[in-house]
Amino acid sequence: MNKREDYLSWDEYFMGIAVLSGQRSKDPSTQVGACIINEDKKIVGAGYNGFPKGCSDEEFPWGREGGFLETKYPFVMHAEQNAILNSIKNLKNCTIYVGLFPCHECAKSIIQSGIKKIVYLSDKYNGTDSNRASKMLLDSAGVKYTKLIPRKMEICISLDENLI
Repeated sequence: MNKREDYLSWDEYFMGIAVLSGQRSKDPSTQVGACIINEDKKIVGAGYNGFPKGCSDEEFPWGREGGFLETKYPFVMHAEQNAILNSIKNLKNCTIYVGLFPCHECAKSIIQSGIKKIVYLSDKYNGTDSNRASKMLLDSAGVKYTKLIPRKMEICISLDENLI
């Protein structure tokens, strides 16, 4: 018998963890997850977008339209921020996998944490001021970023114990 050929690559595996983490988000419009790995390919942090610990997701708005305080934007923490805060303390030379290219605020946190590489799936805000500022910051700090082009477009996960 030969080894299985359709296994996940390391990039697909870690991006899969990031995407699965995003499924924890209660945001009705955007679910983003992040997974941080060290140089030994060990997961050292994970997170998703949501409200800060102790802030009720029933009390704050989830909307995208309206006055600033009537939207989610001043209240939601991004997946990258949560992954960094949920991680081990030393992220020097780590890689972060994230579904959506980091905004300028997350780029600052990534740089400050010592992460040196970003692997992302979508750059849907490419060309916006936030996206351009993010790339300027990352380029200046020497943080590499690359879009993942997966071999598999879908990873199916079953929690059926009979399939294991």
